[in-house]
Amino acid sequence: MQTTRRHLIAIAIATATGWVAPGLAQAADSPIVIGYQTGVDPSKVAQADGLYEKAIGKPLQWKKFESGAEVIAALASGSVQIADLGSSPLAAATTRQRPIKTFLIVAEIGSSEALVARNGSGIKTPQDLVGKKVAVPFVSTTHYSLLAALKHWKIDPAKVNIVNLRPSEITAAWQRGDIDAAYVWDPALSKAKESGKTLVTSTEVGKWGAPTFEAWVVNKDFAAKNPDVVAKFSQVTLQTFADYRKNPSAWNAQSSQVAKIARLTGADPKEIPGLLAGSRFPVGQEQLSSSLLGGGTAKALQNTAEFLKEQKKVDSVLPSYSGFVEASFVRQAAGK
Repeated sequence: MQTTRRHLIAIAIATATGWVAPGLAQAADSPIVIGYQTGVDPSKVAQADGLYEKAIGKPLQWKKFESGAEVIAALASGSVQIADLGSSPLAAATTRQRPIKTFLIVAEIGSSEALVARNGSGIKTPQDLVGKKVAVPFVSTTHYSLLAALKHWKIDPAKVNIVNLRPSEITAAWQRGDIDAAYVWDPALSKAKESGKTLVTSTEVGKWGAPTFEAWVVNKDFAAKNPDVVAKFSQVTLQTFADYRKNPSAWNAQSSQVAKIARLTGADPKEIPGLLAGSRFPVGQEQLSSSLLGGGTAKALQNTAEFLKEQKKVDSVLPSYSGFVEASFVRQAAGK
């Protein structure tokens, strides 16, 4: 928990002192730092194969994070220029008017995130969550989904002991029997499923009016100075999505693609095909459509921010979030 507190302190410092622009903090010859998380998606294959470095022609440093809160802190400190961020922490960051741009949707999240009750916890139905200890990484898509699910079930969050744990901490606490349930993603999700029961996935929560997604975001100053880097990054990502969409059955548990994803994420290879099938990875024209970068993403951020305000996680909601979404890099990558 000390690590989590340090992350929260870092966010607080960043909030109080302002943004350190990566363009100022980064030396000219330093590698571009890319923050990624352990969510399962096809672009992990391109990352493992070094295709981003090849396309961009500059050194990249890949830095793994366990939660959106950590990513926000890294962006705020200027130590990361491009990062993978879930919709809930992204809504919180943009509400606080951080100078970032959402330039590509990584995944529309489905069953790759879920709420699982530990065997022996006494949780059989959602109502049994009352009085139980439920772990979730705060300021994450699963935190948002958990609160949305409780609202749908008409359960007061104050009557549930919701604790803030990182995914690796959730796995350790689960094995010790310290928690009763967790809403999380892989590899912690697969570990929980081995001795637990799934109560709901983000597929269902999305249908209840609280969809979540992952996105690649870039510091506004860095993007303005390096538009070709962002466009080439988008192009590589979109190609891996197209490769997967063309023949998803080839990405089976024995495939080289799944082996690479497992190496980077720590997810169980047997679980990865199902996790890939549980999310949607939009390709070029879908990215540019009115439902995503063409307007829908900004609206989704606003809706998420409104929910976070209702839950007292942010103080206000902006009139518009369109200034935090930029479609030009995908358009350039797709030749549009």
